[in-house]
Amino acid sequence: MKRRSLLAGAGVLAAAPLVDLQTAQASPSHGKVMTGAMALAADDWRALAGQKVGVISNPTGILPDLNHIVDTMHASGKVNVVAVFGPEHGFRGSAQAGGSEGDHVDPRTGIMVYDAYGATATKLADLYTKSGVETVVFDIQDVGARFYTYIWTMYEAMLAAVRTGARFVVLDRPNPVGGYARGPMLKPGYTSGVGKEEIIQQHGMTVGELARLFNAEYLPLDSGGPRLTELKVIQVQNWKRDQLYDDTGLTWVMPSPNMPTPDTALLYPGLCLFEATNMSEGRGTTRPFELIGAPYVDYKWAQALQTKKIPGVAFREAYFTPSISKNANVLCGGVQVQITDPHKVEAITAATHMIVEARKLYPEFAWRAENPPGRWIDLLTGSDRFRTMLTADATAEEIVAAWKSETDAWTARRAKYLLYKGAHR
Repeated sequence: MKRRSLLAGAGVLAAAPLVDLQTAQASPSHGKVMTGAMALAADDWRALAGQKVGVISNPTGILPDLNHIVDTMHASGKVNVVAVFGPEHGFRGSAQAGGSEGDHVDPRTGIMVYDAYGATATKLADLYTKSGVETVVFDIQDVGARFYTYIWTMYEAMLAAVRTGARFVVLDRPNPVGGYARGPMLKPGYTSGVGKEEIIQQHGMTVGELARLFNAEYLPLDSGGPRLTELKVIQVQNWKRDQLYDDTGLTWVMPSPNMPTPDTALLYPGLCLFEATNMSEGRGTTRPFELIGAPYVDYKWAQALQTKKIPGVAFREAYFTPSISKNANVLCGGVQVQITDPHKVEAITAATHMIVEARKLYPEFAWRAENPPGRWIDLLTGSDRFRTMLTADATAEEIVAAWKSETDAWTARRAKYLLYKGAHR
């Protein structure tokens, strides 16, 4: 289906008032950050009473006792969970990048688990109908980058709910990298599984806020007009947009096998660009997206980057041998990106400097092998601009400046969908 572009400005597609939106709130818990799942559990799951519920979640969908919400719902006898839907890496998190757990019966609860990774809205709608789902619950910890696939699983699940008339409930969680918007906009012609709609690279929104935007602006385009019958966002309590994950006091659970710490999440919106190169992005090490290198890299890269004085980070010369993925079992030289001030980290800016310097220093630097060459960097950055400016020997500063107007337009456009106070730029 041919799509209208939303890139011409914040006012191109004005959203009608979200009259069907309900935002459920629980009483604050003595100033501590309280996730949507915690709020729902504290309210004795009443928002789901009398419904046949399908849950989209992964290992991050936990409560303070570290039990998963599906296990707790099932054990309580108060929520009728008729199906679970597992995203990339699976419901229980046993699969590596680009993998899933397939359809199976969960051995702990006996509930049917369906594979939702890469599933279209049509497939999900069929599964909702097959399992009798009346209310879909989404509870996954996102990391704030356009190319982290969980938000697109949510989008397809929302579109499926439109088609079946199901209610949609988002149990919101903090954006671990805060509320600042950064980076380039996805352009028409560059949509994929790592970017299905036109949002910027580091969107600075929670999944609940994104759900509000999706429901207002994109679902009507993809569904031929309708929005969700009902969208309920159960908010995070006592979280402000300028808080990072380490500021929340919440327990970090790896959202995916290569996202071990909140520091990894801080760097991921930029350092993930190395997936598009022939350099290792640190998969198969204990510090993915922090250790970056290749067999041809030496001390000169760290030396060059140290002179850039990039806010929030420093660069240590490092050597490592990845156990999987690119350059597996081969000694790589490179850098470890050390976070010196987490509140000043701009990962996309840092990654841009790193790529520019690597290309200057090493003739062996190249895009990963694919057809056409460079397609993956185009999909990750949302257009061919990053690649073509780099090829034309633009400076890192020039490349970063090229998307400023897009970031500003996104910041203005998203404002009506935000639920939390604090950083808005």
